[in-house]
Amino acid sequence: MHDKKLALVTGGSRGIGRAICVDLAKLDYTVVINYREDMGAAEETLQLIEKNDGRADLCQGDISARSHRDLIVDYVMEQFGRIDLLVNNAGIAPNERRDILETEEESYHRVLNTNLHGPYFLTQRVAREMASLRQEQLIDTAAIVNISSLRRYTAAVSYGEYCISKAGLSMITKLFAVRLAEYGIGVYEISPGVIETDMTRSDTVRDYYDKKISAGLAPINRWGKPSEVASAVSAIARGDFPFSTGEVLNVDGGFHLRHL
Repeated sequence: MHDKKLALVTGGSRGIGRAICVDLAKLDYTVVINYREDMGAAEETLQLIEKNDGRADLCQGDISARSHRDLIVDYVMEQFGRIDLLVNNAGIAPNERRDILETEEESYHRVLNTNLHGPYFLTQRVAREMASLRQEQLIDTAAIVNISSLRRYTAAVSYGEYCISKAGLSMITKLFAVRLAEYGIGVYEISPGVIETDMTRSDTVRDYYDKKISAGLAPINRWGKPSEVASAVSAIARGDFPFSTGEVLNVDGGFHLRHL
C-alpha cells in the first residue's frame, strides 16, 4: 500500500484541474492526474508537480464511459492500494450555445454524460473503495469534492444542458454526503464563479463576461483564478472541516449573494 495519501483528480490536465493537482501535491498527496485526450497538457501538469518535488501519475480515461471509469479506479487501486480524495472536476460545455427551444439531444446527452452521469458513477465506485478502506482502518480520512458552477442555480436559456448538469451535481453532493457519513467520508461541493480557464478563453465568452463584470456582476467584481478554486479544495484535503459534510463552498466573488 502506498505510504502517502492519494488524490484522484478528473480533468486534471488544465485550468482549474491543473491548479488543484499542483496544490494537492504541495500538501504531500500523491496525485493521479486523469485526462481524456490531451496528453501534452497532462504531462505539463505532471512536470509542474515534479518540479516542486511532488509525486504524481497520469491516467487517461473518459469518465463518461463505464469501462474507462473502471479502468481508472482499477489502475489507482492496483498501483497505490488507496484513494483518500476524489475530486470530480472534469466537465465540458456544449459545442454550441443554443436556446433551449433548439437544444439537440446529441448535445444534451454529450454534456450530461460527462458532467453528471460520469461523476455519479465514478463517485459510486470510488465510494465503495473508500468505505472498505475506512472499515479496514487502512486510511484515516477520506473525502469527495465535486466542482460545480454558479450555473447550478443560475438559469441561462442558451446553456441549458450545462445548467442542468451542474444542478444535478449539487444533488449528487447531498446524496453521497448523507450515504457516506457513516463511513467518515465527507462530501463537499465547490461552486466557482467566473474563472479564467480554457472554457472562458474565447473572445466571445471573454467579452461577454467582461461586460457583466463592468456592470457590477458580483461584490468582488473581477475574474476569478483557478488557484482560488484550488485553495478551497486544499482546505478540504487538509481536513479543515471535520464536522461538516454536504457543504457548498462558493468561490464566486460573492455572486451567490442577493443584494440591492
